[in-house]
Amino acid sequence: MPPASKRIHRLIETEDDVRAGLRSLRRKCAILRRAHDLSGDPPLRRNAGGFEGLARIIVGQQLSVASAAAIWGRLELALRPLTAAKMLTAPDEVLRAAGLSGGKVRTLRAISSAVSSGQLDLDALASAPDLVVHESLRQVSGIGPWTADIYLMFCLGRADAFAAGDLALQIAAAMAAEQGERLTLAELEDMSERWRPWRGVAARVLWHYYKVAKEQRSGAPV
Repeated sequence: MPPASKRIHRLIETEDDVRAGLRSLRRKCAILRRAHDLSGDPPLRRNAGGFEGLARIIVGQQLSVASAAAIWGRLELALRPLTAAKMLTAPDEVLRAAGLSGGKVRTLRAISSAVSSGQLDLDALASAPDLVVHESLRQVSGIGPWTADIYLMFCLGRADAFAAGDLALQIAAAMAAEQGERLTLAELEDMSERWRPWRGVAARVLWHYYKVAKEQRSGAPV
């Protein structure tokens, strides 16, 4: 990892990076200041990059944390070590037995093929501009904007990456701004412009605020 002075991207790698973003966001945005006051500091949320990180995002889509972890554990056990080559040659029944849907099997196969052929160079993308990363990932069948955004945020740690298409973020931003039940993608994209260059921290604040608000409404302990 090059020193900060040599990097072309602002990264979120430690809790100190999150706190730096929070200080900036609290100064410039009353909406996020309100959300942060109510929910406290958000977690760091950094994951492995490369094939494993991208595959884990696919596996976890539209699932609870517990369900995603269980499926991922079975998949790792079945394909140990979990690599693009292993995923490409694994029988469908093995992948389905781990709990993967047909759509996720197809996407994971497509990613594995792109990585194995060199079409998708995840090592090179680690230092590429955000837009290049986004466009390169979306060239792979089954990868949409949300997956690319999440990979940028949590696997590469890009400080200004943001997933405006995420339902929880749209709801949380509307709650914090007192603007109805949910913002549209365009409305959230427009709102997020004021959070640059720390939109990745803004997303963490809103996700954490959404989680705490749900727990308070349900009566579950925070």
